[in-house]
Amino acid sequence: MASRHQLDLFGSDEPELFDQDAPPVYYQGDPDRVRARLHKLIAEARAADSLPWDADSVRLYRKIVPQMVLWLPQEEGAQLCFEFEEEMRRLAAA
Repeated sequence: MASRHQLDLFGSDEPELFDQDAPPVYYQGDPDRVRARLHKLIAEARAADSLPWDADSVRLYRKIVPQMVLWLPQEEGAQLCFEFEEEMRRLAAA
């Protein structure tokens, strides 16, 4: 018998973990935080003479920057993505 401090793992009193009828949860990115993070990444790249990150971080940033800009107005996002890629090309050529 389970103590009152221990959950009954097979009891039906608990809500269903994967409710098929539950509405989907959407994350809403904060444009100010996204913008600040992108500006920080670009500034870090501009200040460097060679890639300032390890290979795993470079792969991560190249993957997430295009996704991050989707939380910004289209023109601003496109400009920040362009600036990031320009810096990545410059650093790769160094």
